[in-house]
Amino acid sequence: MRSILSVKELSVNYGPKLALDNVSVNIPSGKIVGVIGPNGSGKTSFLKAILGLISSSSEYVKFKEAEVSKHLSQISYVPQRESIDWNFPVSVMDVVLMGRYSKKSLFRRSNLQDKKKALEALDLVGLADLGKRQIGQLSGGQQQRTLVARALARDAELFLLDEPFAGVDANTEMTLLQLFGEMTDQGKSVVMVHHDLYAVKNYFDHIILLCNKLIADGEVDDVLTQENLNKAYGGLMSFLNIQEKNA
Repeated sequence: MRSILSVKELSVNYGPKLALDNVSVNIPSGKIVGVIGPNGSGKTSFLKAILGLISSSSEYVKFKEAEVSKHLSQISYVPQRESIDWNFPVSVMDVVLMGRYSKKSLFRRSNLQDKKKALEALDLVGLADLGKRQIGQLSGGQQQRTLVARALARDAELFLLDEPFAGVDANTEMTLLQLFGEMTDQGKSVVMVHHDLYAVKNYFDHIILLCNKLIADGEVDDVLTQENLNKAYGGLMSFLNIQEKNA
């Protein structure tokens, strides 16, 4: 199976605290990949380290066959919604247009192509009629869809999303999940931090189970074993309940 992203011996430390310890994974192309694990297991650090947003060490992090730092324009990142200042005085369209800017073109004016891509992204997430609305007036679900639209406007190949379903209603969750499926049908790849083990079989093609180190990665049935859950969650999770709800 072709990999969109290859990570070897990725480690992250916050002072004396070890967030990730020598994690090595190959993320398959054209799939929806879930990154799961208990609170504090390094899931967010994993995404941020891949993008170089935090200090880390590794033998390599490669996008396809090249160093990821040379292909950041092909990667879109959706942070946790709580990390955004939603009181900042900008419109929904302003936020989505940010997805069109790179570090090299941060201060250039938006052109017609940028606006066309932004409008297409807003339409895909069901917010085409809210482009002029101030972001502080949005509901939680609309805020999350705005962040996804910003990522879509970038027109990337790989999407890294940190808890995109946190705090959203069931309709928004299903809308986004359907959209992610359509994206992978088009050959794009989605990597998503997620906390609900009961949904993973219905949501993901492949999962990465972390607990500050790699516990397992692969297809859902191969990863969600009692042994792996015990290693990650200390035996607190009910394997039988998870299997039944994922059936």
